[in-house]
Amino acid sequence: MARTKEFNEDEVLDKAVDLFWFKGYNGISSQEIVDGLGLSRSSLYDTYGDKRTLFIKALKRYRIRETGAMIAFLDNAPDVMQGIKIIFQTSGRECLGEKSGMGCFVVNSRIELAAHDNEIAEIVRESREAMEKGFFRALERGQKAGQITSNQSARALSYFLVNNLWGLKTYGKAGPERIVIEDTIRVMLSVLEP
Repeated sequence: MARTKEFNEDEVLDKAVDLFWFKGYNGISSQEIVDGLGLSRSSLYDTYGDKRTLFIKALKRYRIRETGAMIAFLDNAPDVMQGIKIIFQTSGRECLGEKSGMGCFVVNSRIELAAHDNEIAEIVRESREAMEKGFFRALERGQKAGQITSNQSARALSYFLVNNLWGLKTYGKAGPERIVIEDTIRVMLSVLEP
């Protein structure tokens, strides 16, 4: 008879997201993972597999949790310009606040691992494409409503926004200056104005 698990797998996976997000794949030992998740080594490996498998599950979980929430927010924003402004201002505050130094888990994974790991590169690509499509839908809606400039295509602007968001998160990892974050967001938003 199989033993019943005495922990919530989703909660443990959320903890794994935070561990890998903060320390990266190579920056955390297996023992730190075991200690950080509060599981025995056997429970961890029986449930999630090895370190790499856990990392991939955590990265996919982050994509669903964080990227999915941003896309849902964009899809439901009645004022597209205001919605985009909120996303970037929230990211700016995160860069300067308690999440300073964390960046974006997807971007961090791209920098650390994607060049050498095709499976991780594919997850990063899927995440980027989902973000681009989310911005694209919102930008098209905003252009039709006169909330967003039509001087550039919604497709080009969606690439622009993802690159700026990922760049902001990357800059935020290394002791960002408030003026740089605020000016970057201000100039980026000005490009969207009708």
